[in-house]
Amino acid sequence: MNTTQATRLVAAREIRVKLRDRTFLFSTLFFLLIAAAATILPPLLSGGPSSVAVTEAAAGPLRAAGLEVRTVADDRAAEQAVRDGDVDAAVVAGPAVLAMDDAPEDVVTALSTQPDVRLLDPDAVDPVVAFLVPFAFAFVFFITSQTFGVQIAQSVVEEKQTRVVEILVAAVPVRALLAGKLVAGTVLALGQIALIALVTVVGMRFADSGGLLTLLGPAIGWFVPFFLLGFVLIAAMWAAAGALVNRQEDIAGVSMPVQLAVMLPFFAVIFLNDNATAMRVLSYLPFSSPTAMPLRLFTGDAAGWEPLVSLALLLVAAAAFLVAGARVYEGSLLRTNGRTSIRAAWRSRETIG
Repeated sequence: MNTTQATRLVAAREIRVKLRDRTFLFSTLFFLLIAAAATILPPLLSGGPSSVAVTEAAAGPLRAAGLEVRTVADDRAAEQAVRDGDVDAAVVAGPAVLAMDDAPEDVVTALSTQPDVRLLDPDAVDPVVAFLVPFAFAFVFFITSQTFGVQIAQSVVEEKQTRVVEILVAAVPVRALLAGKLVAGTVLALGQIALIALVTVVGMRFADSGGLLTLLGPAIGWFVPFFLLGFVLIAAMWAAAGALVNRQEDIAGVSMPVQLAVMLPFFAVIFLNDNATAMRVLSYLPFSSPTAMPLRLFTGDAAGWEPLVSLALLLVAAAAFLVAGARVYEGSLLRTNGRTSIRAAWRSRETIG
């Protein structure tokens, strides 16, 4: 069995195990429900446009505003329609708006005379969207890398703790064992994100957010390769961290540098997303570029060549961390006599597989 075949075998085993894991399935369902609720519920709860009773002569502006118009014979019939609950509001002579207990803002707006508005920056992103989008990118990368990274580390420790790893390395190369775990984690993470993205897009279309989808398209397209390389970088660190210890209880202690490498960029992108200089720097740093660069593309602050350079830097960094993580993994995988230091694992790399 060559290394490629062994890697496929290990990856297939890891994926099968995870797809039978109820925790993974429930977490995926939970995220899907959140995505659906965040995009579908707001338009449903808004109640839609008001229905208005009005005489035919005054119906024009209301129809133009997209309101549901019901024509009546006179003002008395319009008022009665409101009292009977047949419509939300009525427009009578004056003009005056009649409603039972709450002023219908959309009706008032439709009847108001508004001045012409000229936008000096028509392509500017809405402030609320400008906050939510970076939070969404950073949150997805943070949660996914943490969740699947911890699972990779736990899988490595479990194999060491039960001594199953001694059987595995006798059958497959050590690097194939590591590569299989990373491939499985990456496939599962991308699959989960793809499902969440699909539900989100469908929900946004349901909510008639086509304009926002057009703006998000390029950013999402770039987010996929950035996420892929960034996840491989973090996953290699988690696998190496898991190989350094022999008990599940020790993972938290040895993985603190990995957690900081994920948490600090997360908060940096969230709190500095309106700082152009800071975001430019963050978009080239390997641990923050998976979220910072797609965000700059969304806001239009990045030139066409910048994501290519940033992606190339991330590729080099991911390859370097992958090689270093593999060396630490090989040097500590078969050490079962307590916690192994990174220095010891680096120096006494196991010559197996």
